[in-house]
Amino acid sequence: MVEVRSPREVFEAQLRGVMNGEWDTVPELYAEDAVVEQPFAKPREVRLVGREAIRKHFAGAAGLPLEMRARDLVVYETTDPEVIVAECDYDVTVTTSGRELSVHNIFVVRVRDGRIVRSRDYHDPVALAGALG
Repeated sequence: MVEVRSPREVFEAQLRGVMNGEWDTVPELYAEDAVVEQPFAKPREVRLVGREAIRKHFAGAAGLPLEMRARDLVVYETTDPEVIVAECDYDVTVTTSGRELSVHNIFVVRVRDGRIVRSRDYHDPVALAGALG
C-alpha cells in the first residue's frame, strides 16, 4: 500500500522544490485539475487552472535571476483534514545585482490524495515587483 503524504508534507515538499529551483518536478505535486490563485498579484490576479498551466507558470520562473530561501515557516492545521494554512518569509537575492529583500507570504492549501488540489497564495506584490525592478 502506498502511503499518502499529509497536507503539511506535500506543502513542505512544494516549498523545498521552489526554493531549490526544481521547476520540472514541483508541478507533479499538483492534481491534474488543481487551481492556484494569487489574489494580490500585480498588475492583476493570477489564476492557474490545471497542472499544465501550473507547469508553464513554474517554467517561467526558471529564467528569473532570483535565489530564494524560506524562513520562519509556521504551518497551521485546520479542522478540515485536507487544509493547512502556512506563513513564511522569503529571503530573496537578485543574482544580477546582489540586491536582497524579504517577501512575506501566506498560503491556504488543500491537499487530497497526496496532491495539491487548490492553493491560494498571498504574496507581497510590492516586494516582488521591486525584486525585478
